[in-house]
Amino acid sequence: MKAQDILKASLKTTQMIFQSYVSDLTDTELLERPGPGCNSIAWQLGHLISSNTSILNMIAPGAAPALPAGFDTQHSKAMAQSDDVSGFLTKEEYLVLFNQLDQAIVKTFDQLTEDDLDRPSPEPLRSKFPTIGSLAVLLASHAMMHAGQFVPIRRRLNKPVLI
Repeated sequence: MKAQDILKASLKTTQMIFQSYVSDLTDTELLERPGPGCNSIAWQLGHLISSNTSILNMIAPGAAPALPAGFDTQHSKAMAQSDDVSGFLTKEEYLVLFNQLDQAIVKTFDQLTEDDLDRPSPEPLRSKFPTIGSLAVLLASHAMMHAGQFVPIRRRLNKPVLI
């Protein structure tokens, strides 16, 4: 198995868990916060889409689909604690963007060579993610980093245990 195949398998697992955790949530439930000072699921979905778009474009400039106008601002760190929910999307809209982005990520993984994976990452991220390969691992696992924050909301809402 090549590194690119492992990246795609990791992304597929992340997608499965992520999709499961949001599958039965309503648009209103996406606005729930797991606890005081925590970000809502809607904000986290937007953050994942926004930041993964940026990371994908660092790996392969222009590879990510364009986001709606104002999307990055609405899901920026500055907006994380805002209680203004007017700029959030519906679950369906987030999932469409997420799926388009994941398709672009898989396409990019298919196009990367072993040499590409060993190239240095962009300077601003190099201290944590030294190579393009390490950025690719982040893309494959980023949603998984946030999925655990969805569980307390699911429990509070009496949603079934899915995994």
